[in-house]
Amino acid sequence: MSLTNEILQRARARAEQLGLAYSGALTPEEAHTLRATLPNAKLIDVRTAAEWQFVGAPPDAVKIEWKSWPTMGVNPHFLEQLRHQVDSEDVLMFLCRTGGRSHEAAVLAADHGFAECYNVLEGFEGDRNEAGQRGQSNGWKGRGLPWSQG
Repeated sequence: MSLTNEILQRARARAEQLGLAYSGALTPEEAHTLRATLPNAKLIDVRTAAEWQFVGAPPDAVKIEWKSWPTMGVNPHFLEQLRHQVDSEDVLMFLCRTGGRSHEAAVLAADHGFAECYNVLEGFEGDRNEAGQRGQSNGWKGRGLPWSQG
């Protein structure tokens, strides 16, 4: 079995274990590997434009706000924007700060016909460390995966 298939199998097992309404849940490293090995894998960063600018973002991520700053109201055009930027048969990996908004986006996408929807566990910044700071202990950033700021 290929590494790609092993990752997808683990992600699907997590979905079953957690009772998720979409294809699966990926670690940041697994999402990074899928991006590198699957031509149709798309990382969808659903954080706010302010987060992309000031906190940073993975290179070449598809950026679609799930909620918008400062009100944090849900983006009413999310599905339309998603359909415009990806194919419904792509492997979609949703990423937010810690995994909450990306879970909601994955549920909505799966409910609207997107075939392969995954949540990236830990998100971009991950949990807070002992000093109350994110981006240090886990998440995309804390695990040393590629990102840039501004």
